[in-house]
Parts: sequence; structure tokens; C-alpha cells
Amino acid sequence: MLMIGISGTELLPSERPWLAHRAVCGVILFARNFASPEQLAELVASLRAATPRALLIAVDQEGGPVQRFRQGFTALPALARLGAMWDTDRARALALAEEHAWLMAVELRALDIDLSFAPVLDLARGNRAIGERALHADPIAVAELGDAYLRGMKLAGMAATVKHFPGHGSVLEDTHYDEAVDPRSLDVLRQNDLLPFARAFEIGAEAVMMAHVRYPAVDAQPAGYSRRWIEDVLRGELGFTGVVFSDDIGMVAALSAGGIARRVDAHLDAGCDVVLVCHPQLVAEALTAIDARPTLAAGRIAAIDALRGLVSQSPAELSANSQRDRFIARVSALNA
Repeated sequence: MLMIGISGTELLPSERPWLAHRAVCGVILFARNFASPEQLAELVASLRAATPRALLIAVDQEGGPVQRFRQGFTALPALARLGAMWDTDRARALALAEEHAWLMAVELRALDIDLSFAPVLDLARGNRAIGERALHADPIAVAELGDAYLRGMKLAGMAATVKHFPGHGSVLEDTHYDEAVDPRSLDVLRQNDLLPFARAFEIGAEAVMMAHVRYPAVDAQPAGYSRRWIEDVLRGELGFTGVVFSDDIGMVAALSAGGIARRVDAHLDAGCDVVLVCHPQLVAEALTAIDARPTLAAGRIAAIDALRGLVSQSPAELSANSQRDRFIARVSALNA
């Protein structure tokens, strides 16, 4: 299956057939798709009206440097602020992590957006792309704060997508622009980067996004192209049964598989359920590539459909929610 990007603040006539394709399960939105909450609500409604099937609508609304929707939404602090709080007041940090997640998720659900690809469980160990998006350098702190974050998302009716498995935080390179190689052994990774993911899977994280990082001591292929990582480690050793997303096939670190068709095939052959095609100019070629493949198993389609948001408040109900006001005040204080 594919999750695709569209070009602007309205669904174009040329993009409408994409949503009718059997392999398109959802749309990922970016800042280019947002002008106001009112426009966003209209866009979401038009996306859903374009197909009779269940459609996943997703975004990266982490807070800090990665928050696609800003006007009319709470200015969420970067997750690193929660990690800094952990060092001085663990109980307060855990409470704020849950409130941060609830705020993020409930504001999206009010506009019928199913998923934010969150939380980031990469370790804060110097990666250029991750930076303050990470909670902490200590895997125990990330695991516990991640648990709290998942609780907040679930309370708001949103499934969690932990990323970027098996850990993107301990390499320097930004995979948007460079290839990234982590030379450490699987045993070392188990004691560090894998720990927060294992904990999240134990408490029921519904989805995971793969890293475009290569770990040559484990497999020659980047993790998202690797059956060793997806089938043996993620599903076998860690027992994960949820939905596996690739990272964006438009990133430089994804180029190692070859052209667009090769990238789509490599992700699906490795065990990914959903391939992210974030750049609209790549969608047509990705759809052509997937036409040659068999239909995904019914069980996997059901698992993808189960990521749809479960509960929500209307924008008016959310505006009148005093709990939201209290959470905004506490979470926003982290920005000071």
C-alpha cells in the first residue's frame, strides 16, 4: 500500500484518481497543504469524499521544529523540553508528556485527521535530522517518556506510530540529504536504541516507521529495505504485529535501492505494509510500480484500516474544553 502526498491546499482534479487507486490507503499532509484550520477541514472532507474506502490522513505534528500546522493550533514545545524536565522532575515530565500528546492528538482529531507520526523514540545523541525532536539521550528516559506519550495519544483516540526504527539518533547524518551508516552490533543496539521501541511495543504501539539508516553489522541494506530488521528483529524478536511504514522514498538515503519502482518494491519485499510517497511528482511512477504487485493480504489491510482515529471532539467542543486550556498552559510553559 502507498500513503501519498498532494501538492497544495486543495485536492487537484489530476490528483483525485490517485485516491481511487486500489493501493492508496492514505494521504500525508505537510505545511504546503495548510492555510488555516477552516481550509484544512475542507481539504480533509474533500479527501474523504474522493474515495468510498477508509482513508488514513496523517501528518507530522511532533512539536518544536516539526509541526506542520501552526495557526490555530497549540505551539507544542519540542520533545527535548520534556527530557530536560525529566532530569529535574521525573513525575512532572511524565505528566507533561501525556498532556503534550493529548493536546497534539485531540486538536488533529477535531479536524478528522487520523494520525500524527509520533512519538519520536530516537535517542538524542547528535543526529542532524533528529536534534531536539528526541526526548533524551538515555534509553530508559526515552522509554518511560514514550510510554506516557502513548497514553496521551490513546486517550485522544489516536494510534501511535513510533519512529524511526531501529533508531536514527546515534548517527550524525540527516537521511533527507545523506546516506547514514551505524556500525554498531545488534547486541549494542539492543541495549540502547532498541530499548524504547521494545517498551512501546509491549504497551501496544500500533505502528512503527522505519529508518533509512544502514546497520552493516546486522544487514547490508538500510533498515526499511531489510527483511532481517523487519521480519527477524521487529516482528520475530520483538513480537511486533502492527503496521510498518517506510520513511519517505524521496529522501537521499532511500536512493540506494535504485529508481522509484525499485524503492517501492524493496520496501514491500522487506515487509513494510505502507510506503510513504511524500512528493507528488513521484506518485504516478509509484502507482505504476505497484500495479504489477499482488494485492496486500486482507489481514494487513484490516490492520491499516484499524489505525483510523477512534474518538474526537468537534472544534467547538474542543474550544470549550477547560481541560484543554489547563493542558495548554502547562505544556506551553515549556516553551518559555
